[in-house]
Amino acid sequence: MTSMPAAERLGSHIKRAEKALNATKHAVLKPAGLTVPQYAALLVLAERPGISAAGLARACAVTPPTMNTVLKNLQERGLIERTPHQWHRNVLETSLTEEGKAVMADADARAVRVERALAAEFTAEERESLTGLLGRCVDLLEAVRPD
Repeated sequence: MTSMPAAERLGSHIKRAEKALNATKHAVLKPAGLTVPQYAALLVLAERPGISAAGLARACAVTPPTMNTVLKNLQERGLIERTPHQWHRNVLETSLTEEGKAVMADADARAVRVERALAAEFTAEERESLTGLLGRCVDLLEAVRPD
C-alpha cells in the first residue's frame, strides 16, 4: 500500500493530459511530415528567427543534444537554414526557409485546430483558472526542485 492513492496524485493527471495532447498533436502533424518536437522548433523559429540552438532548446524545453538532432533533421529536409552569426562566428543562427515557412503554416493550422478544440471544452473563466493553476504548479515545482 502506498501513502497516497494514484487517483489523488495530481502529477498523474497532468501527465495523462500531456500524453493525450502530445499523441493528438503527433497524429495531426503526421500528414505535414513533422514530429511534435520539430513543429515546436519551427513554431519558435517563426516567432524568433535567428535564435541559437541553445536558445531554441530552452524555448522548446528539450536538451541541447535533442535540439541538435531536431535541427539536423529539419535542415536535411530543407526546412531551415543555419548560418554563422555576424559577430559570433561560433554561433549558428537558425531561420526558416521558404519551404519551412510553408510546412510550418500547414502544421500550425493543424495544431491550432487541436488547441481550439481543447479550449472550446472550457468557458473563458475556466481557461483562465486552468492556466493560472498550471502556472502555480510550475512555480511550486521549480521552487522545490533540488539542484
